[in-house]
Amino acid sequence: MNLFKTISRVKLKSFWTLVKLCVPNMLLLWPTYRATKDCMQLSTEHFGRKHYQNGKANAFRHALWNILIAKYCHSFTVSLERALDWTKKITDWHEEAFFGQTLPMLMDCHNNEVGRNLYRGNANWTKETFLEALLKHTQSAIKVNQDFALNQYKNQLVYISDDH
Repeated sequence: MNLFKTISRVKLKSFWTLVKLCVPNMLLLWPTYRATKDCMQLSTEHFGRKHYQNGKANAFRHALWNILIAKYCHSFTVSLERALDWTKKITDWHEEAFFGQTLPMLMDCHNNEVGRNLYRGNANWTKETFLEALLKHTQSAIKVNQDFALNQYKNQLVYISDDH
């Protein structure tokens, strides 16, 4: 994961939004980076490159990303809510900076929230326990084809295309 290459793809307005988001949260940048790197590695180990598509593997990756950011940041701050608030802000920023208001973006935001909710209810779990639970959630992910259907599946992973 090349951080500078990724940031260079960001529009100027989104870049300044990122700066304003990160400055008051400097201590959370390193655990966020580590969580992102670990998430990509684990997603590739379990699903190959399928997690780059809009299928179940992608749903898994987004939920895991949020779990790991919250978990790693929670160790830097004693506040569960602060860790979850940061996780939401940084992952929402990512979706808005790199994507538009499309069904894939809405699906990603939904799965991000599923991951945060899973962490909120089980913050004492190990990374391995989260991984096992999330792999089970992934098997029962729901295929959706309209953004309004997402509200029906509050704590379930959703996807929009079959993994090939």
